[in-house]
Amino acid sequence: MSSLLAPENKQLDNLNQVERKKHLQKIRIIKHLYVKGAKSNAEICKRFNISSPTSMGMLNELIQEGLVEKQGRGESVGGRKPDLYGLRDNSLFVLSIDMEKFHTRIAIFDNNNNNITGIQTVPIKVSKDLSAVQELYEHANSLVISSGIDPDKLMGIGISMPGLVSSKDGNNYTYLLTEQNERSLQELLEMKFNKPVYIQNDVKSMTLAEHRFGAAHGKRDVLVLSMDWGIGLGAIMDGKMRIGTSGFAGEFGHIPFVEDGLLCHCGKRGCLETVGSGLALARKAKEGIKSGQYTLLNELSEQEVDSLDPKAVIDAANQGDQFAINILSEIGMNLGKGIASLIQLYNPEMIIIGGKIAAAKQYITTPIQQSINTYCMTQLREKTSIALSELGQHAGIMGSVATVMENIFENQIASTKS
Repeated sequence: MSSLLAPENKQLDNLNQVERKKHLQKIRIIKHLYVKGAKSNAEICKRFNISSPTSMGMLNELIQEGLVEKQGRGESVGGRKPDLYGLRDNSLFVLSIDMEKFHTRIAIFDNNNNNITGIQTVPIKVSKDLSAVQELYEHANSLVISSGIDPDKLMGIGISMPGLVSSKDGNNYTYLLTEQNERSLQELLEMKFNKPVYIQNDVKSMTLAEHRFGAAHGKRDVLVLSMDWGIGLGAIMDGKMRIGTSGFAGEFGHIPFVEDGLLCHCGKRGCLETVGSGLALARKAKEGIKSGQYTLLNELSEQEVDSLDPKAVIDAANQGDQFAINILSEIGMNLGKGIASLIQLYNPEMIIIGGKIAAAKQYITTPIQQSINTYCMTQLREKTSIALSELGQHAGIMGSVATVMENIFENQIASTKS
């Protein structure tokens, strides 16, 4: 691993003030190339307000360290086309883990977000206690070994998971509970993997991925809605992801929505999730099937109906099943009413719909838009576009990669400054 980005860079202690300043600038250049892609020397000079010889000297050092390489030429602005400098493939690696309620996906990415192993799906459920941790480690370690990468180039592990996750505390307060353990979940995982580990709520991980690689790239005010069994919200405001005091910002699915409504799994009654989520979609479909409604879903066995998931309803809708379309419309109208409040609170330029329910496409976006038109002020809604996620099911696992890389950069910057 390049000593420049090693998690514990012992050489920092021996650097004088001038050398520290140079070290800090090199890390900032690497971070810029990671986030923005290949840039010319002139663009780097302008971005960091440094001279051309200084910038070129640092780029040459980064090339010698194996982190940067020339990547073609840019657009000419009068004269010959400038060389572009970008991060070299396979210089660094991140192990990314996306835990869902009933399965987990694992992959290794390099510093240019190339997936070098493919995404492996393993039957690890996110448990209430720490029982899933050992199994998670075994599968992840097996992937690292089979990938053939240099373990020293593995920068860290990013884990996206459902629940009330506080990245600051390093704990999940819903799943993988540490209970009376003196160490946080993050610390326990770092002891297991012997690498830096960064945990993040699944929706915030998805939001970060959309901001770095998806439809929200380059935008400053975007809301990202994850719609699966539940409903999650991620907010990019003024170009930054907002997480709140405890890291729990975005529990949109648990706002009061129906007076004396159904009991929600959070313990309250009438939450938006009880009428506007995948859980509500599956429940309404089951009720309709059992009451004798005409639908393609009647072909399912009794056992399949009992274990019905949102995907089955969406598949039926995409085949033109009017019963499924009508349920999705009802779910979408409820969601749209809630989203109208978000638009009036945050005034975003875009709302991105992701998660499994997004596969319903126009059958969910059309009723959402209709409801927004009904419940939101014209001046606000006209400035907000609704888009489906471009990253789809890969958003969570890509968000974990970005979480690791950005934490590594920030930790290095903080260490250098101190």
